[in-house]
Amino acid sequence: MSIKIGDKIPQVTLKVFGASGMTDVKTKDIFKGKKVVLFGVPGAFTPTCAQQHLPDYLKNIGDIKDKGVDEVICTAVNDPFVMHHWEIVSGANGKITMLPDGNGDFAKAMGLEFDGSGHGLGIRSKRYMMIVDKGVVKELEIEDSPGALEASAAGICLAKL
Repeated sequence: MSIKIGDKIPQVTLKVFGASGMTDVKTKDIFKGKKVVLFGVPGAFTPTCAQQHLPDYLKNIGDIKDKGVDEVICTAVNDPFVMHHWEIVSGANGKITMLPDGNGDFAKAMGLEFDGSGHGLGIRSKRYMMIVDKGVVKELEIEDSPGALEASAAGICLAKL
């Protein structure tokens, strides 16, 4: 069953790669006391994710933050090294936090995973956007298909903030 509005973000420990190397981060700490826009993508460097979804949020980051958002986070079922590299080459560094979900634990805990094995992708995150306030989901939009970018676009997010 998928996470829904009013639910708390599930508690998962993830690994991130940064200046100090590999570290563990807990979702309870990421969302604690903050208003966060979280968007999930099926994979770093995949066409819709890299050419449309992430750039859409980068283009609108100022307007999103002006609406009282403390942090914008992008998550994907990719390893920490891939997400770190995507952060650098996309220009997201310092603007959007990249949250790797290497084993898909976070996507599974939220019920937002799908099986892309037929395309050689394994388990991936559905494409979605949510607004989380102090760890509680306030808004949630999930795309009907992995390649779609309608319900989870930055403009929809702005309209819901």
